[in-house]
Amino acid sequence: MTEADLTAPAPRHRSPVFELADRYVERLAELDPCAATGIGISAHDDRLTDYSPTALRERADLARETLAGLAGLPVYDDADRVAAEVIRERLGALLLAADAGDDLRDLNVLACPLQGIRQVFDLAPTHDAQARDNVLQRLRAVPAALESWLVALQEGLAEGLPAARRQAVAVATQAETFAGRKPGRGWFSTYAAGLEADSDAAGRELGAAGLAADRAYAEAGAWLRDVYAPQADTRDGVRRERYARFARAWNGADLDLDGTWDWGWAELERITELMRVTAEAIEPGAAPADAKALLDREDRYQIEGTGPLLEFLTGLTAEATASMDGTWFDIDPRIRDCEVRLAPEGSAAAPYYVPVSEDLSRPGSTWYPTRGRTRFPRWWLVSVWYHESVPGHHLQFGTAAVERERLSRFQRTFGFTSGYGEGWALYAERLMDELGFLADPSVQLGYLSAQAMRAARVVLDIGLHLGLTFPPGQGDLSGTRFDAASAAAFLSERALLDADFAASEIDRYLGIPGQAISYKVGERVWLAARDEARARLGDAFDLKDWHMHALRLGPMGLDPFATEMASYVGSGDGR
Repeated sequence: MTEADLTAPAPRHRSPVFELADRYVERLAELDPCAATGIGISAHDDRLTDYSPTALRERADLARETLAGLAGLPVYDDADRVAAEVIRERLGALLLAADAGDDLRDLNVLACPLQGIRQVFDLAPTHDAQARDNVLQRLRAVPAALESWLVALQEGLAEGLPAARRQAVAVATQAETFAGRKPGRGWFSTYAAGLEADSDAAGRELGAAGLAADRAYAEAGAWLRDVYAPQADTRDGVRRERYARFARAWNGADLDLDGTWDWGWAELERITELMRVTAEAIEPGAAPADAKALLDREDRYQIEGTGPLLEFLTGLTAEATASMDGTWFDIDPRIRDCEVRLAPEGSAAAPYYVPVSEDLSRPGSTWYPTRGRTRFPRWWLVSVWYHESVPGHHLQFGTAAVERERLSRFQRTFGFTSGYGEGWALYAERLMDELGFLADPSVQLGYLSAQAMRAARVVLDIGLHLGLTFPPGQGDLSGTRFDAASAAAFLSERALLDADFAASEIDRYLGIPGQAISYKVGERVWLAARDEARARLGDAFDLKDWHMHALRLGPMGLDPFATEMASYVGSGDGR
């Protein structure tokens, strides 16, 4: 192949790199139907994922074959170059985890197969007879899918790769919650009963499948509690070597963990001082905890009932979309809609976002876990919903979804990196503060408490997993080693979290090492990229153009993102 062949432009549909990306996505969708549903590929909606050791090895082999096929492919333009870099970085991180046996101890309170199997039904279409039959087939498949995961966990035990006991017990509790305390009262049987059946016989089949799924979750919970937990690792933290691998995968960056920990403490102190000033604005002489108590006590700062909650969050999203479009962003009409939904009982405490489907037929959706409550903190929710919806995750994922010419199918679906994604969402909160949307002191305290939580995550996540001690200046905690109880108490105090929320957060950090730091680490990179471009371009810097250029790059690791943004020249049209 000549040099001219390597540099000649190619129509995007003929790019070998993009074709390889397409093949990987198609094959992975076959091997992982739950992930396929998550990104909106509907061809496998009647199946659940096989999590057995054999299936895990097959997916790892696919990654190896794809990386081997990528080597030597011609790169025609910047779109090809970036697409290839994203594939290398993401699949490389996946293989590091697979080779270390991390898939055989995939057990955590937020994002392991137990939650993924249940959550796929939240996204399942039920609009016609075929869709409802797909749901029936998936309900019937729940016991086998759960069993395949338990087999993988058992193999992990046999190979000396146990997950932490804390995660086993917590996930067992989740499984038991989904199973329900009485027959016919579990999540799956309740879900099945709420579906429109095409006949009495179909209704009976759905009911039987729902009950069987409930029983499978109850049995999985009992196995985790009675069999797995006694053999699990009694230590919560994963220690430095494993933590560095996880942090690299979640952030797409090589991090100086000790330097990041020191920076996290400094950032937390900066935010804490802002919280003190804001608390004084709410009530003179009040400390942040006092101001929070006032906000939680007074009805005008609260929302009563799930109906008004959904109405408030839907309105907040719509207003943000209208305000941002044409001013600070160009929002494609196809992604303007973003649903607000309630997360099922048993979910972790934090709100979350589910992306728009690949074909745009399913809108993006934000989810709020009520955890049995009927009174909700209006003052805290505003910045959180900017994070999850617009200009946060929904705008970010939606923009990537419509950029079909610029981004490969891999980038638009499986290319997400937490440091890039959560860093953007946290940047989005700060942007809304800069633009005056969080000026009300009560809303400002909510925003700052969320910022404090993300900064505390940096010090707690690293401290817990590396076995560090609290530094001087932390009162009675100074010099003591991080553990779950002290970390939860610290989080409650510094981020104004309720005790149950703080405990849920600590379980989350311990279960998915390196992910919790990605918010502030990512925001730091986004802010540095903006500051560098503004300083370099001076009066020619246009914030809307910078936003659109960055979002249209698509998901990638933080290290390559910083490199790409350093070459931004401000073209004037966001491209």
